[in-house]
Amino acid sequence: MKLIRLVPVLAVIAAVMLLIAGPGTRLGLWEFGFGFTLMRWALYIGVGAAGLAAILAIIPKTRRGNLTALLAALVIGLATAAVPYLWVQQAQSVPRIHDITTDTVDPPAFVAIAPLREDAPNPLEYPGEETAEQQRDAYPDITTWMVDVYPAIVFEHALAVVESQGWELVDADENDGRIEATDITFWFGFKDDVVIRIRADNGGSRVDVRSKSRVGMSDVGANAARIRKFLDELEGHLR
Repeated sequence: MKLIRLVPVLAVIAAVMLLIAGPGTRLGLWEFGFGFTLMRWALYIGVGAAGLAAILAIIPKTRRGNLTALLAALVIGLATAAVPYLWVQQAQSVPRIHDITTDTVDPPAFVAIAPLREDAPNPLEYPGEETAEQQRDAYPDITTWMVDVYPAIVFEHALAVVESQGWELVDADENDGRIEATDITFWFGFKDDVVIRIRADNGGSRVDVRSKSRVGMSDVGANAARIRKFLDELEGHLR
């Protein structure tokens, strides 16, 4: 009987660990490594609670009068475990890189954001050809975007897209064709920096975007997704 009462409690504990992992990191209550540890243990405990609930639910003696609680523990445990499991699967499906750019030969440079990254674990400099090769293999679509629109117009619309994305604008230099901004991820509050470079090219514009995480070896594909979304939105604005 004690085990029957314990199983739903374990499922709820796993769910709570998952729910506080990100917000606690975002609020500065602990380092992101501890937040990841909470997610990992939420997976273990969630699977354990769901497994015990399934076993107890098929035994006539233990399920009698306890089926609702056991089914609830099963659902909560599986749902909780699914989140970190899918996150790990996503992380394993992409390369362990955190600096993505449309131009791997001449990446857009961070200027105004540079002082903001002085204490960041990931250095400001572009990592080099090894990262570029991994990016080309994993994200072959992340390339310079060419558009038959004057740079001044592209710059104006690019600023509008930055605002619509909810990024924190750090600098916008139209003469230099450079926009810098910071995107803060929803759950963990990670800060990823973005620089957009707009150059004239044969009567049109050449648009390059670079997105770089401040912490973490792998960005779990977030920077590539951010660049794709920005360019898609910009293309929509310019239609």
